[in-house]
Amino acid sequence: MSKHIDQLTWISLILALLCVKPLLADNPKYKPIDTKATKETKALYRNLHKLAKKHILFGHQHATEYGHGWAGDDNRSDVKSVSGSHPAVIGVDFSGLSGRPTAAIDKAKESLRKQIVDTYDRGGVTTVAWHFSNPASKGGFYWVDSVSAPAVSLLIPGGSHHEQYKEILRTIGDLAKSVKGKDGTLAPMIFRPYHEFDGGWFWWGKPHCKREDFISLWQFTVSYLRDSLQVHNFIYAFSPDCLFKTEAEYLERYPGDEWVDMLGMDNYADFGRNGRYNVAAGIQKLKIVSDYAQKAGKLAAFTETGLESIPDTTWWTNTLLKSLKAEKMRLSYVLVWRNDRQSPTHYYAPYPGQASVPDFLNFYHDPYTLFETDLPNMYKRKLFF
Repeated sequence: MSKHIDQLTWISLILALLCVKPLLADNPKYKPIDTKATKETKALYRNLHKLAKKHILFGHQHATEYGHGWAGDDNRSDVKSVSGSHPAVIGVDFSGLSGRPTAAIDKAKESLRKQIVDTYDRGGVTTVAWHFSNPASKGGFYWVDSVSAPAVSLLIPGGSHHEQYKEILRTIGDLAKSVKGKDGTLAPMIFRPYHEFDGGWFWWGKPHCKREDFISLWQFTVSYLRDSLQVHNFIYAFSPDCLFKTEAEYLERYPGDEWVDMLGMDNYADFGRNGRYNVAAGIQKLKIVSDYAQKAGKLAAFTETGLESIPDTTWWTNTLLKSLKAEKMRLSYVLVWRNDRQSPTHYYAPYPGQASVPDFLNFYHDPYTLFETDLPNMYKRKLFF
């Protein structure tokens, strides 16, 4: 009799868990801001949350497009050549989708589509930067005195270039709705527009636009892509540079929790740029990002960093890994910048024979770091967490 009661009790507990777990999984704190996001996008969002408790994904910009001394090779990356695995996160850029002839834009679309789909089919994650050439003047994406126009106020509703901006966003939307993997589903992407906005080097930077106009531009961009163009495979990432010291400074141009999925930071300055290290300050800034993300139920990431040419041969474990593990932060990924195919010095990840390879392999083998071959299925939702 007691055995029968125990069995009933056990069955009741299982049924109770089955009822409770979906409620936990549907907690709005663990959902993207797009209520119509594809199930793969929702799964990626949830799985990034889950993995950040014990791990961090390693990322590299343009990793599979080109590397140190090569370009266009199939299924190649400098990171894979060194470690045996591609990075878990591959960075691409929407820079080629505007300000160029139609044929060049179409070529850029095709290249992006291949990179994004290939990464998705392999099980990796794509993050998208946007070095957006100024649509209102010459000067490219950088601010060039006497050349660049302060375009943010011109792109928002009511601005002289608003319709042109909508056309540019339609180009992005067309691409986003075309990146279907072998399974027929759309590849999710972490979209990171208007990064490093707290500095003055880009035309959307703080010295070149009002706070209210920047927030308006961000909100319009998300709303138009999500609600008007029905793009439902984006996770939206907000990432200033490292020119803040407090949470209030970090959030000065924050558009609001309902407009952001991921909080990030780009920081080269504190991690060895030009031989200058202030790692303690860098850790404190990462903690501000991570702490606010946890309060708001958002993802957090170290969206850009790196040490050009990697002259410090133990940088991977003594600087980067120690920083990531400090303060019990929850960061979804860390991404280092690109390896230029022609420059002998402009690279941020090791290639075969580079001096930091032994230390990078220690970084690779550390259980905390995840590379592409370490990943679970990032695009399938698990019931039990």
